[in-house]
Amino acid sequence: MDIIYLLDLIGTFVFAISGIRLAARTDMDVFGASVVGFVTAIGGGTVRDLLLDNHPITWMGDITYPLVILAAVPFTYFMGKKLNNFSKTLFIFDTIGIALFTIIGMEKALSLGLNPFMAGMMGMISAVVGGVTRDVLCREVPLIFRKEIYATACLLGAMVFYLGLELNLPENLNYLITTAVIITVRTVSIKWNWSLPKMKG
Repeated sequence: MDIIYLLDLIGTFVFAISGIRLAARTDMDVFGASVVGFVTAIGGGTVRDLLLDNHPITWMGDITYPLVILAAVPFTYFMGKKLNNFSKTLFIFDTIGIALFTIIGMEKALSLGLNPFMAGMMGMISAVVGGVTRDVLCREVPLIFRKEIYATACLLGAMVFYLGLELNLPENLNYLITTAVIITVRTVSIKWNWSLPKMKG
């Protein structure tokens, strides 16, 4: 199994968990939480594929993705509050997930002939749209519109990834560097309370 594919599945699993956990905190039932988890995990990739007119849409062409998301439902249900003890671990996997989705989105867009700027946008969309949809469904202000640096980390990672392509870095090394950059930016921004300037009315 290709390492990027395996890590993509892990990212999908963790994204689904993040959606289910947030839905649980808003008192949704199991079905509602499952829907939120599903949308969180596949939302970004679906929008990206639709914008790129890429068919079949990734999760529709590979049954493994829906199965991984379904597995996240009982896992989250039975683990319950125990997951709070692994919040830092989930944060790391979530960040790895957005890094991988950024890379996958960029690679797909570049393979279809898009320019680097638009490819970077497709990478960001892959990474953040699922989380935006999750927050909207749970009546939360989406994370990327608040103080935490999230989408910005994806865009910076997209720039680093493209630079690696231009420098002909080995594929796995480029994946590693891009993922490390996004993890570092998110982690440091949270630790030091960094944020973009607020818009003045």
